[in-house]
Amino acid sequence: MKIEVFSDFSCPFCYIGKKELEHAIKEAGYTDQVDIEYKSYQIDPGATKEVGQNYYEYFMAHQKVTFEEAQQMTEGIIDRAKEVNLAYNFAEMKKVHTENAHRLAKWTKQFGKEAAYTEALMAAYLIEGKDLNDEAVLLAVIKELNLNVATAKEVLTNPNDFMEELDKDRYDAQQIGVQSVPFFVFENRYGIKGAEPNEVFVRTLHQAAEIAGIKPTFNLVGHGDATCADGECKY
Repeated sequence: MKIEVFSDFSCPFCYIGKKELEHAIKEAGYTDQVDIEYKSYQIDPGATKEVGQNYYEYFMAHQKVTFEEAQQMTEGIIDRAKEVNLAYNFAEMKKVHTENAHRLAKWTKQFGKEAAYTEALMAAYLIEGKDLNDEAVLLAVIKELNLNVATAKEVLTNPNDFMEELDKDRYDAQQIGVQSVPFFVFENRYGIKGAEPNEVFVRTLHQAAEIAGIKPTFNLVGHGDATCADGECKY
C-alpha cells in the first residue's frame, strides 16, 4: 500500500499525525505492507534562515496577545500531543526556515534513511527545542544515522542540491490541492487532512487496502494466560 505524507518538520500537528498513522498501521494489521513516501512542504517559506523568534514571542507579535494568552493558545496542541505520547516543548521552540532540512531529507532517501531522519528531526525540534536553522543540528542527526557528515555538509553548502525534488513535491501538492499539512494520500485515492483521530486512519487504511489488494495480518493480543487445553485450565 502506498501512502504519501506531506509534512513539515516544524509543524506540531505533522508529528502527531505521523504517530497516529504509525499506530493505525500496526492496529489495522498492515505492518510491513505499507510504503510511506514523505513529501516536503514548508508551512512558512518566508521564515528567517537565521536564529528565529521563540514560538511564544512569535504568537505575541503576530496575534497581538500577551505571553499568558500565547501559552493558552498552545495548550490544546500540547494536550493533543500527549495523546500520542509526545511531550511538546513550546518554551524552547523557535520559528525556523525548513528548506535546508527538506533538502537533506531528500539526500537521506537514497540510503533508505528518510523515515528515521524525519522522526529524528521532528523530535529534535518539537520535543528538544533544537534550532533547525542551525547546520550543526542537522549534521548531528546525520551522524546519528551513520551517514557521511562531510557529504551532507556539501549538500547544505550548495543551495541548488535537491531543489528539483522539492519543486516536484510542491507541484504534486498543487495538483491535489494540498494547502495545509499534515496531508496523507492513500493509494492516490483517499486523503486525510490534518492529525485526525486513530479510527479515521484505521478506516482509511482498510479502504486503501482493498484497492491495493492486500489483507491485514493476524494480530494476537493479550498474554493467553486464562485458557484451557489438554484437559487442564490455567489458574
